Amino acid sequence: MNMNSLSDEELWNLILKDDYRAFTLLFQRHWLRVYNTATNHFKDPEACEEIVQDLFLNIWNRRQHLTIRCFDSYLKAAARYQVYTYLKRIKPLHLEYQEFYSETTGHYELNRGLENILYLEMENELNEQLKLLPERCQEIFLLSRKEYLANCDIAERLGISKRSVENQIALALKHLRSHLKHLVIFLLIATY
Repeated sequence: MNMNSLSDEELWNLILKDDYRAFTLLFQRHWLRVYNTATNHFKDPEACEEIVQDLFLNIWNRRQHLTIRCFDSYLKAAARYQVYTYLKRIKPLHLEYQEFYSETTGHYELNRGLENILYLEMENELNEQLKLLPERCQEIFLLSRKEYLANCDIAERLGISKRSVENQIALALKHLRSHLKHLVIFLLIATY
């Protein structure tokens, strides 16, 4: 059997049966994409290689507990998670004890960099998923969630029934929930 012609899903089914050759082929197909995702966030090549190795080792070790439907999405999210985990691991923790906080004279600002990155990536992922919806469904969802229009206002603007608006919003939300589950889990873990 020529394994190179197998899809990622077929390889994954073999991996679930402990086929290390299928895992090696999957690694060879995707390691560069994961490495490039890591280098977008972290410029140290050795660290990025470590991140790739950790990610694929984690997949192999947890293969019986993972449900992966779309490898591209999973690997993109997992690579970002590995980057953040690596950054947390190497980031020195500097604590300064002060007896009376009110007596301090310095001004402190919180670094919101990681939060901003997470927000932008979440927004990008949301926009990518919205592009997969029919145009009318996208339009209704954006009017509802970005322009904050009421369902009756959307119906009036588009010349359709309020029930049609509700159905399209429900369809969009169902699609987003099913395709962004990994992102919610990732955000919960990353911000904890």
